[in-house]
Amino acid sequence: MNAMTPSAVKPDIHGLALAMRSSNALDAVPLNFNEMQWTKVADYLQPVSLKQGHVLIEQGVKDRTVYFVESGSLTVHYEDSKERIRIAMVGPGSLLGEGAFFSHLPRSATVNAGSDCRLWCLTPLRFRELGTRFPDLALEMTLAMSAVLARRMYNRPKRVAVT
Repeated sequence: MNAMTPSAVKPDIHGLALAMRSSNALDAVPLNFNEMQWTKVADYLQPVSLKQGHVLIEQGVKDRTVYFVESGSLTVHYEDSKERIRIAMVGPGSLLGEGAFFSHLPRSATVNAGSDCRLWCLTPLRFRELGTRFPDLALEMTLAMSAVLARRMYNRPKRVAVT
């Protein structure tokens, strides 16, 4: 059961900006927008609340939505062909879904909320709209998401987190 609930009121994106600035994780999103840039980007992101234990992403599903983590922790589970399970943790200031976003392939792992989480989702359609209206911001987001993907690929334990 997927228990994501979008927020009814347009929430404040400052928490996400702070999470990205303050994270020192290997896979933190290196996105340092100023307040005006964050305000513009906020119009293209949708806030999502996820309760502990619920599924955010299912392995094998064809979906290209990217999720930016403002708070909480998520576990990424991948079962390989030999039925070995690999696990990675993702926390505030990072993202999930960049693998499918760029590759157009099905999700490579399942992601569950390890605690209550606050996320921001960006669909490919909203990203295209952002790119049309604010190409400089879309380029910065692309470079930041690509940096996370590259860091995860170079770090064997974090490769599982490429979803």
